[in-house]
Amino acid sequence: MSSEYATDALVSADWVEQRLDEFESDDPDLRLVEVSVDTEAYEEAHAPGAIGLNWESQLQDQTTRDILDKEAFESLLGEHGIANDSTVVFYGDNSNWFAAYAYWQFNYYGHEDVRLLNGGRDYWVENDYPTTTEEPDFSEQDYTARGPFEDIRAYREDVENAIDRGVPLVDVRSPEEFSGEVLAPPGLNETAQRGGHIPGAKNISWAATVNDDGTFKTADELRDLYGAEGIDGDESVVAYCRIGERSSIAWFALHELLGYEATVNYDGSWTEWGNLVGAPVETGDAE
Repeated sequence: MSSEYATDALVSADWVEQRLDEFESDDPDLRLVEVSVDTEAYEEAHAPGAIGLNWESQLQDQTTRDILDKEAFESLLGEHGIANDSTVVFYGDNSNWFAAYAYWQFNYYGHEDVRLLNGGRDYWVENDYPTTTEEPDFSEQDYTARGPFEDIRAYREDVENAIDRGVPLVDVRSPEEFSGEVLAPPGLNETAQRGGHIPGAKNISWAATVNDDGTFKTADELRDLYGAEGIDGDESVVAYCRIGERSSIAWFALHELLGYEATVNYDGSWTEWGNLVGAPVETGDAE
């Protein structure tokens, strides 16, 4: 059993700091992207060369509450100086919630070299890595997406099939959300009519995958965490949360760090499931 991660998708803050000159260059070889749901923090301070993207207004379709379609995705990347062969490194707040979602979305559209900064924005700032208020202005690129690649995404019918077939479902929300006691984390909008969880789901919080400083736990620790609930990479796994961002953390840990390739992200998550008429819901604590 290897203690190493399955891929090199995770990079350290030191790795990024050593390449800041390249991230600041107009050459699109390396691009650094901060992703959050509120860009005020980015405007106050961010890593030099980092592009700021708002998850809600720029990475989501504003009418359908869906990911960007292919054409809009291509336009967004091209406008921000990202080329097809760019190495793109994401980081963000909340231990990379929204950065992990962007990482997953880039994989969905087939971008070949994507990385995640271990620890995210908080780790970068709290450990006194360089910051700036200057926003980069890169030359526009002509970007063409290869995807979508549907094998990493789950839809409502996939979840229904998973319930019928006994495919593992991982609910990464807090125990209070899982039980139905609350509909959303404190301070965030309630997006569902009902509380609870999808029948048969295991409650393995996203927070259990990271250390106190926001960096990911070791491969062995992650393997033990999911293995304790019978998830060992031998079958498909469906991860979900409230809006698909926290489940992207679990997808990243399972798919990228552990190499469990049959892991999919149900980005409709509880916002969709908790509003469906007649969809099965369970309440109460995890067994």
